[in-house]
Amino acid sequence: MVTIRPPSTSALATLNLMFRTPAPPDPTEFAGKRAVVTGGSRGIGAAIAQRLLDGGATVVTTARNASDETPKAATFIQGDIGTLAGVQAFTAAALNELGGVDIVVNNAAAARAHLGGVSSIPDEEWLDALYLNYLSAVRVNNALLPALREAGAGGAIVNISSGAALTPAPPLAHYGAAKAALNTYGKALATELAPAGIRVNTIIPGNVLTPGADAIRQNFADAMNVELAATTASIPLGRPGDPRDIAEAVAYLASDRAQWVTGVSLPVDGGELPVI
Repeated sequence: MVTIRPPSTSALATLNLMFRTPAPPDPTEFAGKRAVVTGGSRGIGAAIAQRLLDGGATVVTTARNASDETPKAATFIQGDIGTLAGVQAFTAAALNELGGVDIVVNNAAAARAHLGGVSSIPDEEWLDALYLNYLSAVRVNNALLPALREAGAGGAIVNISSGAALTPAPPLAHYGAAKAALNTYGKALATELAPAGIRVNTIIPGNVLTPGADAIRQNFADAMNVELAATTASIPLGRPGDPRDIAEAVAYLASDRAQWVTGVSLPVDGGELPVI
C-alpha cells in the first residue's frame, strides 16, 4: 500500500507558468443555470465549480471537507457521497438550495495505489472504489434526474472519468475498473436521455497536477527511483495538465456550444492516452 505524502508545490508553480489563460469567459454563458459539482473542494472539482461560476451559473458543490481552494461563491455542502445515504442527503440539500438543476458534474473520486499489484488490493478497497468512483455518479444522477427533466431540454450531465480506465496500472486496477464502468454507463445514459434533450458526456483526464494525483505520482516515482517530472515526461504536448484544462472542457460540454454532442468520452490529456 502506498502512503500518501504531501506533494511538492514546485511542479504546480511550474505549471502555472506553462498554462496559457484563455480569454475571460462570457459571464452570461450560464446565466440562470443551476449546477451541482461533486468533489468540488479542490483540484479539478474546484476548477470546474469556479469556471461555471465565472460563466454566471449558481453552483452547489460537496466533498468530505472544504479547503482553501473551494470557490467562495459556491454553496458548499459537506458530505460523503460514497454511500447511498450520503448521496440522498446531499442531493436533497442541493435541490433545496437551488430549487432545481440544469448541470450536473460528477467529479468526486479517490484512489489509493497498491504497489504490490492487483492481488494486493483488499476486498474492501475494491468496494470503496466502486462506491465513490462509479456508483456515486449513478446515484447522484438518479436522484437529480426528475429535476433535470423538469427543467426541460438543454440539461447536461458531465461525468469525470480517468486515464486509468484506458491504461490500467496494476496498483490502481480497482480505480481504473470503476472509472471504466463510468465510461460505459455514461454512454448508455446518454442514449436513454437523448429524447428528453438531456446530454450526457464523459471527460477522461490524463496526467493533471492536483494534490491527490501528484502524491500518487510521487510515490510511483519513489518506487522507480526517478524524479517526479519523469512520470509526466511522455506527454506529447510537453506539459502535465492543469485543472483549468479540464474545467474548460466541462464548460464546453455543459454549454449550448455542444448542443449536438452527447455520449462522448473525451480525453483531455495532452495527447498521451490511447485512441478510444
